[in-house]
Amino acid sequence: MSPPSARTWTTPLQRRVLVVAILASFIAILDGSVVNLALPAIAGDLGGGLGAQQWIVDGYLLTLGAFMLLAGSVSDVIGRGRILQIGLWGFGVTSLLCALAPDPTFLVVMRALQGVCGAMLVPSALALITSHFDGADQAAAIGTWTGSTGAATIVAPLIGGLGVDLIGWRIIFLVNLLPVAACLMLLPVLLRADREDQRPDTRIDLAGGLLTVLGLGGLVFALIEAGRLSAIHPTVLASAAIGVLSLVALVVHERRTPAPMIPAALLKVRNVAWGNAATFVIYGALGLSILVLSLYLQQVVHLGATQAGMATLPVTVLMILFSARVGRLAGRWGPRWFMTVGPLVAAAGHLLMLRVGPDLDYVTDLLPGVVLFGVGLTITVSPLTSTILGAVPATVAGVGSAINNAIARIAGLVTTASAGLLLGTGLDTDGLHRVLLTCALLLAVGGVISAVGIRRPDVDAAARRIDGDAPGTAGIMDR
Repeated sequence: MSPPSARTWTTPLQRRVLVVAILASFIAILDGSVVNLALPAIAGDLGGGLGAQQWIVDGYLLTLGAFMLLAGSVSDVIGRGRILQIGLWGFGVTSLLCALAPDPTFLVVMRALQGVCGAMLVPSALALITSHFDGADQAAAIGTWTGSTGAATIVAPLIGGLGVDLIGWRIIFLVNLLPVAACLMLLPVLLRADREDQRPDTRIDLAGGLLTVLGLGGLVFALIEAGRLSAIHPTVLASAAIGVLSLVALVVHERRTPAPMIPAALLKVRNVAWGNAATFVIYGALGLSILVLSLYLQQVVHLGATQAGMATLPVTVLMILFSARVGRLAGRWGPRWFMTVGPLVAAAGHLLMLRVGPDLDYVTDLLPGVVLFGVGLTITVSPLTSTILGAVPATVAGVGSAINNAIARIAGLVTTASAGLLLGTGLDTDGLHRVLLTCALLLAVGGVISAVGIRRPDVDAAARRIDGDAPGTAGIMDR
């Protein structure tokens, strides 16, 4: 199905695509961090200790990141709308079961299954946008998507805090049912349009998908458990070995199979390679700073859960108001300098937040840094996403989106799992400042990577490269 050439993206089908993409992605991203503020209440109700609390969060993030590539690849073959439908049903059922959890073990298992379903949502939803929008309109649509879904990471503490304070921890899972139901009602028309964009004659690379899950899952599991058991514990070493060996086997397999899950030439496209490198450091900084700051405001400054969530609300407001506009400007002028200046502004915001201490004056100590952080993030996120997807041919948009989203999710998981190295024995002001300085450095590195590597997207060149250079991908661009 060819993307529309109209100057506006207000046709009924495009509006429906955008609403479904935003709602489906929002709930998947939101559930990665909304649980953080509910952990004390969950532990008080169900028990389970610190290990269970960690896995309630990390079990979801682990499967979300590990299964995303496989889900994106499958969506390119059987249809993005169909995978989205399966993921929505699964996410709704597992959310309900999480809310009904009788003990921590059951909740951890359901959270892991919820992550598998979430992995089907984000890349499929974003690939639907790239299939139905074109040029500057695509950049603006992606800007709207990033403004709304990127805000999920920032607004999660507010939603979690309000839910826990006013109702109870189970509501944070039940609230997912409303957007899931709305998406399922809007999907039938998209399913009909999506059939024209499938590649049913292409084989699904199940072996590559399994190796990806084992590789990413093994390494992330080792990283999580290393903080609890020690880096030389047999479980940690075995998990890391499985992860490394599986990723090595994946590289060998993908080079030899006639129908690879990840077209090798896709990773040689300049904006894909450099954009994903920038994604890793920028989203790593984002995940770490938001988590540690929200915990510091509660544990050291002694704000309530709702107050701590509202402290970063300006970031959400800025992203919602201006991301679409920034996306359209980046589509017109090119993304390079947006992706360079934005992370540097966000880094400056982190440096301003070094004024934060136990005797917090929000207006003078925290708000200026939060606002500058929000400005930088708004300038960055939409051009970053649209640049990578703008360099990916539509027929592999699912796996292209999945690669970028998996990198973003794994980056946040890696940095948050490594937070103990920066915080030391406990969370105090010195530890917060070390985290803020580290995040500022990561964001600055993201800006430098973008300045050096990003160019104007050329999807036609990417298509030619994938068609002609990658073994086993001949004809992949035939529509």
